[in-house]
Amino acid sequence: MWIAASCLAFPLCLASTPSSALSEIQRQDLPSPVTPPANNDNTAPGTTVPMPDPPGTKPSDNGQPADTDKSEPETPSGSGGITSPRADPDAPPPAVVYDLDKLPEPVKRMHGLIIDACKTGDIEKLRSLIGSGDSMTQLSLGDIDGDPITFLKGLSGDGDGQEILAILEEVLSAGYVHVDTGTPQELYVWPYFFALPLDKLDPRQRVELFKLVTASDYDDMKQFGAYIFYRVGITPTGQWLFFVAGD
Repeated sequence: MWIAASCLAFPLCLASTPSSALSEIQRQDLPSPVTPPANNDNTAPGTTVPMPDPPGTKPSDNGQPADTDKSEPETPSGSGGITSPRADPDAPPPAVVYDLDKLPEPVKRMHGLIIDACKTGDIEKLRSLIGSGDSMTQLSLGDIDGDPITFLKGLSGDGDGQEILAILEEVLSAGYVHVDTGTPQELYVWPYFFALPLDKLDPRQRVELFKLVTASDYDDMKQFGAYIFYRVGITPTGQWLFFVAGD
């Protein structure tokens, strides 16, 4: 009888669990970055914003120990990939801006369209803004399979996309930064934590950060060296370039 009960219980262990929500993003939900910081071999704990685990030896397919030369994970550089954290403690931080009227008109228009779509509660309203093909908004640090709206629903804890809409709206309601001005990588990025050293945030800024993540997540991200929760990038021409989380 004990063996039979075990056999019945085993399939239940394989049942899918609810999608991650808010700061409970799983690193496995975010494939390896398309443009990763160099030698970033980090993995994440199971229940918070993705943080690097201590390095260790992992067996390879042939049973031999994997390369253990990487003794410590590297912290993000100040000029990481296009979606990567850009907090450089040795460079002056960019100005934090809240006034949307200072945005170029195409950027302001796209920002408003995304906010309006979020407020409807219908994630399908994002489809035309996300686009398709080469110009499609990047929704993951790696390629996604299938429909982008289905992918976003999978990220949302409620399964229908309302939670991810709430996160997106909250991100776009924060202050923003204008980075890489005058270069091909020029962007307007929300929230501004993307470009500031987290250990230098003042009390008011930490209150704003806690609207997006928990205090525990904040401590973890300080150890990692950068904000790695959801962020949005819009080009000066009004293209919604990315909405991603992770490092």
